[in-house]
Amino acid sequence: MGRRSLARVERARRRCHFVLDGGASSDQLTRIVNYTLVALALASVAAVVLESEPDYAARFGFWFLGIEFVAVSVFTVEYALRLWTAPLDTRYADLSPTRARLAYARSPLALLDLMSILPSYLALFGLPDLGVLLMLRLARFFKLARYSPGMRSLGAALEAERRALFASAVILLGLVLVAASAMHVAEQAAQPDKFGSIPSSMWWAIVTLTTVGYGDVVPMTLAGKIIAGFTMIGGLMMLALPVGIVATAFAEEIHRQEFVVTWGMIARVPLFAALDAAEIAEIMHYLRAQTVPTGTVIVRRGEQADSMYFVAAGEVEVEVDPLNRVRLVEGHFFGEFALLRKTRRMATVRAMQQTKLLVLDAMDLQTLMDRNPDLGRHIEEIVRARMGDDVARTAGDMIPEEFEEPGRAL
Repeated sequence: MGRRSLARVERARRRCHFVLDGGASSDQLTRIVNYTLVALALASVAAVVLESEPDYAARFGFWFLGIEFVAVSVFTVEYALRLWTAPLDTRYADLSPTRARLAYARSPLALLDLMSILPSYLALFGLPDLGVLLMLRLARFFKLARYSPGMRSLGAALEAERRALFASAVILLGLVLVAASAMHVAEQAAQPDKFGSIPSSMWWAIVTLTTVGYGDVVPMTLAGKIIAGFTMIGGLMMLALPVGIVATAFAEEIHRQEFVVTWGMIARVPLFAALDAAEIAEIMHYLRAQTVPTGTVIVRRGEQADSMYFVAAGEVEVEVDPLNRVRLVEGHFFGEFALLRKTRRMATVRAMQQTKLLVLDAMDLQTLMDRNPDLGRHIEEIVRARMGDDVARTAGDMIPEEFEEPGRAL
């Protein structure tokens, strides 16, 4: 294979990895692939569930089989492509291509991908559709975690707090043992069939501590009822402990991701690109969030400019003139010159969908620069070095870098 062929293959592999790895929200092929895989996962899970109903299986069996065939075919191609592109994953950058693929194959998400297609291939060899294989087919539902930022954040939160959650489980197990032992002592004479041993009493302890309370096993003696009361109170406290741990970790994970995204947007602005970490962090404190509905005019051409905007989510359209319109998506910014001096808006900006903006007012930045003279001098030096007299001459509030693709070097 020649150099050109190898280069084409490598470009195709990098493009494939970019798309399968989530790519960019503005990439059309990435969105199509993600939506297709999500739709197939949901359709195949729905088919498995409905197929368990005899009437539906008899009437729509052909369609269920077709959905299964398409889903398995697509998921097999997806699994093979992910193995092919695994060496490009930054987690395996130090490994050889073969070891990188083996490392990826052992990862939880890769094992989930394999389990989602394995039952169908086992059925080709005549293996009966056992209950465990049915459960593996339903595991496709959890493939959605790969395409859901919320589920990924929850998984990261659980991973971060795994030790605390394990400690909570150990404490809960200890309470089960204590409650079951105490109830065995208190109730074994009155109800030997239900509390005659500690293992048989553990069913009551688990049901009570989890606040389920089936009522099939209840204490009859005064001592048993007192023990049951303390067990119920302990169950309420124990359930609140892991819930609080997960909720706090999830909130911190979301905050961390928003911090990273916001940091990246600010650092991409040419005016702030040369600032150090501490200076960018100070600027972040002055950002305020603003959510605008579809069709809202955010700024209007000719108005006085006194703030700049970052597109945190959504899409806006910049109309410089009727024949010159530009769409800005997540990660873009506009109105940088408004922070440097009072000027007029040179374009009308309208939200094309519900959009979340982060706004930095010129007055707030000036206050920060006054309070922190070193930061002020640093920004002024950057302005003089980059723009010179253009700051004084330019009539508008925008610069060409505001229309660059997010993530490109400026």
